[in-house]
Amino acid sequence: MLKKKFDKTNLPSRHVTEGPARAPHRSYFYAMGLSEEEIHQPFVGVATCWNEAAPCNIALNRQAQAVKLGVKAASGTPREFTTITVTDGIAMGHEGMRSSLASREAIADTVELTMRGHCYDAIVGLAGCDKSLPGMMMAMVRLNVPSVFIYGGSILPGRLDGKDVTVQDVFEAVGQHQAGNMSTCDLEKLEKVACPSAGACGGQFTANTMACVSEAIGLALPNSSGAPAPYESRDAYSIASGEAVMNLLEKNIRARDIVTLKSLENAARVVACTGGSTNAGLHLPAIAHEAGLEFYLDDVCEIFKDTPYFVDLKPGGKYVAKDLYEAGGVPVVMKELRKQGLIHEDCITATGKTIGEEIDLIEREADGRVIYPAATPITETGGVVGLKGNLAPQGAIVKVAGMTEDQQVFTGPARVFECEEDAFEAVQKREYKEGEVLVIRNEGPSGGPGMREMLATTAALSGQGMGKKVALITDGRFSGATRGFCVGHVGPEAAHGGPIALLQNGDVITIDAIKGEISVDLSDEELAKRKEAWAGPRETIYASGGLWKYAQLVGETYKGAVTHPGGQAEAHSYPDL
Repeated sequence: MLKKKFDKTNLPSRHVTEGPARAPHRSYFYAMGLSEEEIHQPFVGVATCWNEAAPCNIALNRQAQAVKLGVKAASGTPREFTTITVTDGIAMGHEGMRSSLASREAIADTVELTMRGHCYDAIVGLAGCDKSLPGMMMAMVRLNVPSVFIYGGSILPGRLDGKDVTVQDVFEAVGQHQAGNMSTCDLEKLEKVACPSAGACGGQFTANTMACVSEAIGLALPNSSGAPAPYESRDAYSIASGEAVMNLLEKNIRARDIVTLKSLENAARVVACTGGSTNAGLHLPAIAHEAGLEFYLDDVCEIFKDTPYFVDLKPGGKYVAKDLYEAGGVPVVMKELRKQGLIHEDCITATGKTIGEEIDLIEREADGRVIYPAATPITETGGVVGLKGNLAPQGAIVKVAGMTEDQQVFTGPARVFECEEDAFEAVQKREYKEGEVLVIRNEGPSGGPGMREMLATTAALSGQGMGKKVALITDGRFSGATRGFCVGHVGPEAAHGGPIALLQNGDVITIDAIKGEISVDLSDEELAKRKEAWAGPRETIYASGGLWKYAQLVGETYKGAVTHPGGQAEAHSYPDL
């Protein structure tokens, strides 16, 4: 490839590479082996969330080296750096889960600070586990530089007794073991084979949901999210992404040219039709916030309401990310959405072309097994539903993918727990009854702090065969792997005096996912009386440190649980400084 000459007159890196005053800065670059030519090329941050915490992140370092080859081939100078990741699978079911959502903000903040501090001109960001994907995309939109996102890829499915298995099966096996339906020996066999490679959880849980979002929103190259982490083709996508970011830089196409209200709506469509994680209802508003756009939980749920669910993925369906990739991936899904008039085709993408132009290139059709034709979907409405009512005035969200219509309405007496541990202990001891609505409160972003996921509890219920016999509501979150009638993101949260804080054992709760309603059978007067008598937020042990800071700053769940004023309050644009 011929070397291109880039004019750095208006690029951020001019502040560290150009002119006699920057001789000290250049001396550092020479110390790292850069040539004079490389110093005067555009600087591209190659940001990864690599670590040894979990298989989701372990392959990112390899892929970053491939990105750097692409950047170099296209006349750029890559500068690799890493940021943190908190991996939900490891953090799940204990105090560590409080760090998960807060890590999203830390990732966005640290990527922003690194880019600003070193004056990088563009970014390629690689992420592998749940919060690291939105965190990286938030940083791109906040910085508003030319940006390309790459997903590290999903894990391969494990095999046991001739069937595919995932980590979801292991979480649910814990419940089966507790119920006496699985031996310790069988549990140990399962845990050793469920996760056979590098990569993120294989079902349409949060990581794969947000990977699909990265393509649908336009920040990732078409079909780049699908190949499992061990596949060599990931390296080819990484090289192509490095080249693509240099093309965006040349054309001055920035992250906010790509992330618009229309592209956010496209992304929400893809979440709905794939039965994606409820966490998308938190992350899409947060990404929008970085661009100064108002795209709240209500807006996401409106899209969900009239989007058919036609991609048969776990946990509601049968297949995993590898199967979706082999069936044609997100491009085929978006092609089906376009046939129904559900895609904004004029949105620009990381290729520099529009979504419509990219879909025009797709020759494959729905296979009818993993991807159904959108005209004959699995169900007529999306796999995720928004709820509102006197129990959740600011909204709540529930995943209904794989549930029949009669399973989407539930009325029962409340059994209230003040935190997840109390609920998990009660489930382990079977101290609950069929037909009840289990309420876990004080787990919101501020009150938790950290808005933990409740997978340990929901998986234990499923493992006991009770997943469809009780409902569960919380101001916390659920894992993308959660099954059963589980309502999360109830707002306002208990710590802010929301109605969930006022519930008592025996209060009759109705959840109706068909009508989109969640209510408690109490009058406004009774709720007001209880609010007056409310003792205030539950004290936590997090009185200092990062989680204390997060609890002070974090905003409402329906706006994305964000911690700063966002794009609307900006007084400058980083790349124009």
